[in-house]
Amino acid sequence: MPRDSIASAIAPVARHLRLHDYSFAAVTPETHRRVIANNAECKDVLRDVFGWNRSFARDDIAPPVFDALESAAALQRVDHSHSLWRSRIRFATLGKEIFAHSAFPTDASDSVFFGPDTYRFAALIQRAIAARSKPVDRIVDIGCGSGAGAIVAAKAAKGDTHIVLADINPVALDFAAANAESSGIDWFECVESDVFSSIAGAFDLVVSNPPYLCDPKERLYRHGGNAHGAELSLRILRESLPRLRPNGQLVLYTGTAIVDGVDTFFRGAIPHLKSKQLRHDYVEIDPDVFGEELDRRQYAHVERIAAVGLVVTRIE
Repeated sequence: MPRDSIASAIAPVARHLRLHDYSFAAVTPETHRRVIANNAECKDVLRDVFGWNRSFARDDIAPPVFDALESAAALQRVDHSHSLWRSRIRFATLGKEIFAHSAFPTDASDSVFFGPDTYRFAALIQRAIAARSKPVDRIVDIGCGSGAGAIVAAKAAKGDTHIVLADINPVALDFAAANAESSGIDWFECVESDVFSSIAGAFDLVVSNPPYLCDPKERLYRHGGNAHGAELSLRILRESLPRLRPNGQLVLYTGTAIVDGVDTFFRGAIPHLKSKQLRHDYVEIDPDVFGEELDRRQYAHVERIAAVGLVVTRIE
């Protein structure tokens, strides 16, 4: 889909979905695949089209919505008779917000993913902000994807915040910008950046939910590099710490390979957390995620992959 068309498709569709009280929780790719294979019926056209990403006939959705998707090149024909279509954009809900993201399956390297990790990441951010005693003025979302992290943070901060949406993937920035506008965020900027390479200044809050798997295809939204996928998360930790203002925080949601009972991400993180100017809280959020990855040779000695949250605070 042409990059410059994304925002024009997202805004009118999101408005329509809100008017119809749309609600859809984005599930894991494996769950999504199974639901489609089982042909489970939702009995809700909007959820079928924009949640489960099923094919549909032109008359199944409102003409203005179809026209918006068609004019934005956001539709794909799925049969030779040209009677069935599929949306190239999906929509998930998180609280009161609606987020656009890539169609299923997310095979392309520049796909924009939204799923269970996003919900856990949002909850981690909300807890961290609720525990703060200082205001949040400037937020950056490193590897922003759909922009959910920064948008959730800005809403939770309840103030005049300036958010920076940063990603190495230009398509993600387009989705994030459209989602920010759709969510009513007034003050944000998008920066194409490899972690902090193109970002200036310090922040009250750095949030990040980077890819943490060792993906054979090295897709941007999924591949976390070496060390069983922890390489990028450790880099974000290192580069974030000097960018924290006094009382500033890093909220990092990631995954870790557990090898012989050892949390390999946290083992790599410990040397960077020893400063007396830093306080950290670390929690295992889910002990077993993406278990199917253990079939890959890269995980031959891994007993499980856990979802974890690290909150680092720079003491004033």
